[in-house]
Amino acid sequence: MPIEEAKLIWMDGELVPWHEAKIHILSHVIHYGSGVFEGMRCYKTERGPAIFRLDDHIERLFFSAKVYMMEIPFSKEEIIEACKEVVRANGLEECYIRPLVYRGYGEMGVNPLKCPVRVAIAAWPWGAYLGEALERGARVVVSTWRRICGDVLPPTAKACGHYMNSQLAKMEAILGGYDEALMLDINGYISEGSGENFFMVKDGVIITPPPEASILLGITRDTVIRLAHDMGYTVVERFISRAEVYGADECFFTGTAAEITPIVEVDGRKIGDGKPGPVTRKLQAKYFDVVRGRDERYMHWLAFV
Repeated sequence: MPIEEAKLIWMDGELVPWHEAKIHILSHVIHYGSGVFEGMRCYKTERGPAIFRLDDHIERLFFSAKVYMMEIPFSKEEIIEACKEVVRANGLEECYIRPLVYRGYGEMGVNPLKCPVRVAIAAWPWGAYLGEALERGARVVVSTWRRICGDVLPPTAKACGHYMNSQLAKMEAILGGYDEALMLDINGYISEGSGENFFMVKDGVIITPPPEASILLGITRDTVIRLAHDMGYTVVERFISRAEVYGADECFFTGTAAEITPIVEVDGRKIGDGKPGPVTRKLQAKYFDVVRGRDERYMHWLAFV
């Protein structure tokens, strides 16, 4: 999906014009993928724009940086305020926000330790990540590419270089005529999509892969688990086989970008009746009520800008 340009981007403590937000071509991140990032959404509410679970996203950003031994030159509080500042400065009511911590220009070579750590935060209007699939449901194929495993790269860190793995799966799916890929872990169990966590529903029980299946511990995933519990559903985290997915009553993806996207087909097999299922739709409706400030029980998840 093309980027809809905004006016300003926050870079190392200053707001700079969109087209002046540049880095050197020999920056370490370009050559070695040495960066970590987050993706957040800001939603329009009756009380004004609000960033969903901002504190949790920044907490994960700092965790990812710690895994890769990147000392962020700003405090969590400063980054949180900068995220709000970017939204305000661009006059955005609804948008996607991308904080990026990266190794900049300094030295070349695999060793990143002497390269400076830089921070940038951008925000821009962004619609449904998987387009019309948000309503009609996604057609998905199991990728031939396996999800990175924990003794190769740490799946719980949201790092730039990790997404080369996701790109291979995504391109394979798109070129095959599908909306998205579903990746298996190193042991052949369901892991996640190229940029989303995975859930299935069977006999009224909601099932999702555990952390041990090489998943990113998604904040939307956590949100859905909490909402489902509060709505009276049983949620189970366990390993899921590929064939088991074919017999699911419902399946769906979760993610900040993807929100809650139904899955209606996997590997050419209809999921349920081939339409978004009732549990998925109820969770989807609840999620949008929460992020848009229409449910007082979850207002603590909203950071008003």
